[in-house]
Amino acid sequence: MRIPLRRLGVYFVAFLFAIVMNFTVPRLMPGSPVDGMIAQLGPRATPAAIGAIKARFGAVEQPILGQFVDYITGLARFDLGVSVKYYPQTVTQVLARSAGWTAFLVTTAIIFSLCVGVSLGAVAAWRRGGRFDAFVSPFSVVLIAIPPVIIGLATLFTFGVTLRWFPVGYAYNPDLDPGLNFTFFGSVFWHAVMPVLTLSPYLIGEFQTTMRSSMISVLGEDYVTMGRAKGLGETAVMFSYAARNAMLPVLTNLALMLGAVFGGSIVTEIVFNYPGLGLTLFTASVARDYPVIQGQLLLMTMATLGANLLVDILYGVVDPRIREERA
Repeated sequence: MRIPLRRLGVYFVAFLFAIVMNFTVPRLMPGSPVDGMIAQLGPRATPAAIGAIKARFGAVEQPILGQFVDYITGLARFDLGVSVKYYPQTVTQVLARSAGWTAFLVTTAIIFSLCVGVSLGAVAAWRRGGRFDAFVSPFSVVLIAIPPVIIGLATLFTFGVTLRWFPVGYAYNPDLDPGLNFTFFGSVFWHAVMPVLTLSPYLIGEFQTTMRSSMISVLGEDYVTMGRAKGLGETAVMFSYAARNAMLPVLTNLALMLGAVFGGSIVTEIVFNYPGLGLTLFTASVARDYPVIQGQLLLMTMATLGANLLVDILYGVVDPRIREERA
C-alpha cells in the first residue's frame, strides 16, 4: 500500500518535536543528578569521590547547548548514554529490561478491552433503547471519567489487601526462576490481572461508546437490510454485516488513545510496583537521571507514532475506499 508522503512528513515533524521536548522537559526539574549522587554519599563524599563523579557525569552539568549537541550526536549513533541511577548500565540495557513488561501489560489490556468494549457497543446499538443499552451506555461514560489511579488503588485494596485474591506487586513470584515453563507463565499472568483490570475500564468505556455510535449510523445501510433479507441469524447480521463496517472509528479512537494508555500504564506500574517503563521513569525522575528519562520518553513517542502509522495502514486494509483514494 502506498502511503502519501505528506502523512510520513507529519510523523517525521512530530518525531523531531518529540526529540526537542524529550531533551527540554527533564531539565526543567530542579536539582542535578550529580548533586543527588554526591548527597547520597554523605560522609563518604571526599574530594576524590566528588571529582570522580563529576568527571564521569560532568556532561549533565555542561551548558545546555553542549548537552543538546551531545544528545543529538548520541541519537545519530543510536547511543542513549549511560544511566546515572543504574550506573554502569547503559540506558538501552535499562529500558530493554523494562520495555517487555510494559508491552505485555499494554497489549493485554488493549486486546481485552477491545473485545469487551466492541461487543458491548455492538449489542447496545443493536438493542438501542432497551434495558441493556440503558445500563451499559451510561456505565461506560462513568468508566471513562474515573482516573486510573483511583481504580488502581481501589483494586489493590479490595482484591490484593482485603480479599488477598491476587499478589499486590511485582511481575511474577520472586521465588521463581524465569523460564519457559507453565509455572512461570502462570505467575506472570496472575500478577498481571490487577494491572490489566486497572487499565481496562477506561479503554472499555471508550471502545463501547465509539462502537455504539458508529454502529447505529450503519444499521440503516442497504447491506444490513440485505443480510436480513437473506434470512441470516441476528448474530450473523449484527457482527458480520453491521459491526464489521462500524470498526473504522474504533481504530481511529484506538490510535488517539495510545498516549492516554501509556500515561495510564505509568500510574498503574507505580501503584502495583510493576517493573515496566512507567516504574523505571518514576525512579529515574526521582534520581534526576536525564539519560534514562530522555530514552524513556523517546521510546514511548516512537511507540505511539509507530502505532498510529500502523493504524493508518490498516485503514486501507479494512476499508477499500480509502485504499483507492490513496492510490
